Amino acid sequence: MNLLGIGIDVVEVSRIRSSMDEFGQKFLDRIFTEQERSYCQRQKRPELHYAARFAAKEAISKAFGTGIGKDVGWLDMEIFRRPSGEPEVRLSGAAAVCADERGVTQVMVSLTHARDYAAANAVLI
Repeated sequence: MNLLGIGIDVVEVSRIRSSMDEFGQKFLDRIFTEQERSYCQRQKRPELHYAARFAAKEAISKAFGTGIGKDVGWLDMEIFRRPSGEPEVRLSGAAAVCADERGVTQVMVSLTHARDYAAANAVLI
């Protein structure tokens, strides 16, 4: 197993809530996949779950060393839950190409959130 990259990110939940209030569905559609939006909207405080996924996408892009852009776009990464509750990452589009080019076989993430903050770690193997 080769460690190819690590990333971390912390997000203020109020920042995500503010973007949701100001830009509404346009913001959500630009950052989150349909499956992510469906999951988050079913939660008691959707902004917490959106913030954790936002942090995960930032952490993944940092692990790739690219940031969010042409190599790894917001919608090229999807964070979903396994039946066990463990978060899992699905790459598509440019991010999948970038992963293939770099020999990435697995992207692991860990998410957490509290009242005011959400955070995520990402590891590329």
